[in-house]
Amino acid sequence: MSDLEQFPLLTSSQNPKIKQAIRLRERRERNKTDLFLIEGLRELQRCCASDRRLETLFICPELFQENQEEQILLQRKDVQIYRCDEQLFRKISYRERPDGLLAIAPQMHLELSDLDETSFLVVAESIEKPGNLGTILRSSDAAGVDGVIICDRCTDLHNPNVVRASMGTLFTQPVVEAGGKETLDWLKKNGVQILAATPHAEKVYTEVDLTQPVAIAVGTEDVGLSEMWMQESDLQVRIPMLGIADSLNVATATTLLLYELLRQRNISGI
Repeated sequence: MSDLEQFPLLTSSQNPKIKQAIRLRERRERNKTDLFLIEGLRELQRCCASDRRLETLFICPELFQENQEEQILLQRKDVQIYRCDEQLFRKISYRERPDGLLAIAPQMHLELSDLDETSFLVVAESIEKPGNLGTILRSSDAAGVDGVIICDRCTDLHNPNVVRASMGTLFTQPVVEAGGKETLDWLKKNGVQILAATPHAEKVYTEVDLTQPVAIAVGTEDVGLSEMWMQESDLQVRIPMLGIADSLNVATATTLLLYELLRQRNISGI
């Protein structure tokens, strides 16, 4: 018997474990069970490196890549591991090119009080598209933020497409979900400036001082930040637009602002 044959083989789409994995694509089921899906080797490695627990791991050896890094996951003793044939695995996979690894894991919920550092934060208000939220998480990780605060959420943080777009960086930094008013009060209490980007601002984003503790606030794709955030912001900046478009994609704009802060603080990452 090969090492992989020690794991039970699932062959039916009517198996309760398989049916649960399929249902977890839906927000209602994720909210009901407080579980979510993580697919892909890189995402699962980053999840495990952050000491997050897995509940169930489905594997399909026929779809494994050639790097053999899957073995680290398969050696875990704290997770139920099941083999699936390729046809069944593709039923539970939400990727066009699955790599044979998909897990069910408990959600993790942090509070504002869990943020240890407040010098460099991102506030994302009512982001609607999972791809944008995932990209904001990825850029925030790259820039080394102290935390990301998701306010008045539209997109479920544990949406499989958020996990995928973030490339697993959902697990590499503190990510908090909180109400807008609660977050505003907390930022002010902790002496954190709020920076808001708007096409109507007088100053360009490179002309304001970002060396003090600051939260970069970005809003929904269509209308940007709500009036509450605009009124309460300490700094308002614009990103120059030289073509016919009047705004950038929210994830792109966030990335520009993050790296301007790094430039001003002279952080090279070395």
